Amino acid sequence: MNLIKPRGIAPQAPALQRYSLTAQRSAKVLLEQYSTSFSLACRLLDAASATHIANIYALVRLADEIVDGVAQQAGLDAGDIAACLDDLEAETRRAMQRGYSTNMVVHAFALSARATGIGTELTTPFFCSMRADLTTSTHDAHSLEHYIYGSAEVIGLMCLQVFRAIDSAPELRPEQVEQAQRSARSLGAAFQKVNFLRDLAQDSLDLGRAYFPGIDARDFGEADKALLVQQIDADLATARSGLELLAPPAARAVRLAHDLFRELNRQLAAAPAKELLRTRISVSTGRKALIAARVLVPWAGPREAKTQAGGGK
Repeated sequence: MNLIKPRGIAPQAPALQRYSLTAQRSAKVLLEQYSTSFSLACRLLDAASATHIANIYALVRLADEIVDGVAQQAGLDAGDIAACLDDLEAETRRAMQRGYSTNMVVHAFALSARATGIGTELTTPFFCSMRADLTTSTHDAHSLEHYIYGSAEVIGLMCLQVFRAIDSAPELRPEQVEQAQRSARSLGAAFQKVNFLRDLAQDSLDLGRAYFPGIDARDFGEADKALLVQQIDADLATARSGLELLAPPAARAVRLAHDLFRELNRQLAAAPAKELLRTRISVSTGRKALIAARVLVPWAGPREAKTQAGGGK
């Protein structure tokens, strides 16, 4: 695993280097335990970028777990849960400023934030959306737009910061930067909406949340599902249009994540609407492997592609 050295710290600071490496390994564990899709996509990145993405994911997952039931299951009341989230945001902000945290997940994130230029203009909206999960049970169009921006689109923008830092990243004109940002935001939005759709039962019945305006989970039908699937397809199309603006390793990883969620959206479209209230749809391991193979072959050279297709040496 590639070690990201903290800014302003001399290379001969072995204790801090060991601490930072351990923190980043803990972030990687969170990624592997909570998301097989993103973990698979990260394998296509260079070591430094994969580490950054894992560090970002770990903080996002930590905040998400606070608001999605872990803290409540530990016996915390609403006020204590909100305080935990506030503490996490405050610690994240401090760590981004000074490059150190006693919380290893936050420490790992801060290393990546400082190395790639991720600032509070992205973390603040994220924590705002996480806080909304504690205070807003039903969204209208306006609040949902702000929620998705903070909970998902800014994650896409954080990842874009990582990808722009890759040595082989192309130089972009201002209009191309805007296009890359639109694509990154659209990918994050698509991922979020897919998760809303497949977690419909848990969100509505267990957590009491209604993310989609005008859609009642208790009366969820085929027309509702078709509308949401169409929105996700549109977001995925916009996201894919930005692949050519990324360095090859990033383009491969994003393409894989994109195609995995496109397949998940296809399966959601094919499943009866009422089944989504009983079953959490997922892409099988075998199907994920097939999608990964299809993504890898176009980027392989002739010799490598032949080896992958034949399965030989």
